[in-house]
Amino acid sequence: MFEKVKWCFFLIVLFNQNVFAQLPDFTEMVKTNGVAVVNISTTQKAPPQAENAPEEPQLPEGMPPEMEEFFKRFLEEQGGGYVPRDTTSLGSGFIISPDGYILTNSHVVKDADEIVVKFSDRRELLAKVIGSDARTDVALLKVDAKDLPAVTIGDPSKLQVGEWVLAIGSPFGFEQSVTAGIVSAKGRSLPGGNYVPFIQTDVAINPGNSGGPLFNMEGKVVGINSQIYSRTGGFMGLSFSIPMDVVMNVVDQIKTTGKAAHGWLGVQIQDVTRELAESFGMKKPQGALVSKVLPGSPAEKAELQIGDIITEFNGQQIEASGDLPPMVGMTPINNKATLKIIRQGEIKTVEFKVGLLPDEVDKLAEAKAAAPKLSHNRLGVSVIDLTDTQREALQMAKNGVLVQDVAKGPAKDAGIQRGDVVLRIQNTVIRDAEDFEKIVKKLPAGKSVAVLIQRQGSPVFLAVKVDK
Repeated sequence: MFEKVKWCFFLIVLFNQNVFAQLPDFTEMVKTNGVAVVNISTTQKAPPQAENAPEEPQLPEGMPPEMEEFFKRFLEEQGGGYVPRDTTSLGSGFIISPDGYILTNSHVVKDADEIVVKFSDRRELLAKVIGSDARTDVALLKVDAKDLPAVTIGDPSKLQVGEWVLAIGSPFGFEQSVTAGIVSAKGRSLPGGNYVPFIQTDVAINPGNSGGPLFNMEGKVVGINSQIYSRTGGFMGLSFSIPMDVVMNVVDQIKTTGKAAHGWLGVQIQDVTRELAESFGMKKPQGALVSKVLPGSPAEKAELQIGDIITEFNGQQIEASGDLPPMVGMTPINNKATLKIIRQGEIKTVEFKVGLLPDEVDKLAEAKAAAPKLSHNRLGVSVIDLTDTQREALQMAKNGVLVQDVAKGPAKDAGIQRGDVVLRIQNTVIRDAEDFEKIVKKLPAGKSVAVLIQRQGSPVFLAVKVDK
């Protein structure tokens, strides 16, 4: 019996030694590269205070949000209100050259009046924005310094799914925090990020990590940590990074011209489902199905048609519709490009000259669906239909509309806020914006009605009274 126990113990020890021997050691990588990772704090100055403006009232700590909102409305009605104060935010970044160039996310430094960069040796320097590109969420900063430790840029195209990666940043302000994980997927398309084929990882990323570097096992930066998918606001195992080939393309343009330009085709596209593939005579669902050709666009000049299925761009396969926008966006303006399409069962080749994405073109112009419709009504509130992504994030199966804007009126008086989801009005289920508008038109004047909303995951009834 003793011999069996001894042998079992020996095998357990041997197994654990083999397992741990296969796990990567990040210590040297952190020592080498941690010094090039910085903390970024921004300040947005409050607008000038008017003369004789009231001082900000000191409300009791722990006051419920409903009560705080009530006092805010009361003070506004009395001609008072809160005295505006400076707002601050935190993020991460990393040094890409010894002469002081630093990369971070565009959203980290958006609208900032002052940017302070804190280095690993505790030095703090003011930074200026050399250029920023909201479409790729990349910003290039510069500090007045020399001989700074810089990272080495890697090739994200060589990353493999399942490969170990490491992040260094300042989650929740905790500087020089290190987290590790694996590459979960490549080429992810996200809402609002149509020009970025994101790297998906399971590396723990939280608020404050934005703008920090993602390292491969060679200690080279392959991405900028940009966003997470979460139903709680915190990390849930899904993190997304901007590949460094996209980033450096933007950096080169910013250094050359002061801004980034993106290629433009000018179509609205959607995925090809299994049923659509069958109807088009395709062996498998693949490509980007053209649902609209924008007037005056390169696509219109190339005579693309609604119903065309784009399967290749410059010889690169288009597996899903989200693959196309980053390919077009990274192509130099005025370059000639080739599309392989399926039109009415026939394979054709179409050539076009890549256009410049105009500023007035919405970032979602080449997304899978058109923008939702706004609805204005007697309540003084604008609502939109929930997208599939929003429904999944809010755990809403099929009903409800999202409050987009609240003007002065009954809805604001009742405490309805932007971001609320309206579920019911007087026990009537709200299915979409059109449904919402019809019900609001029939509301009785001078009588309070119960409105069920969802706010931050919790259902709340509010009483709304329409005067006329």
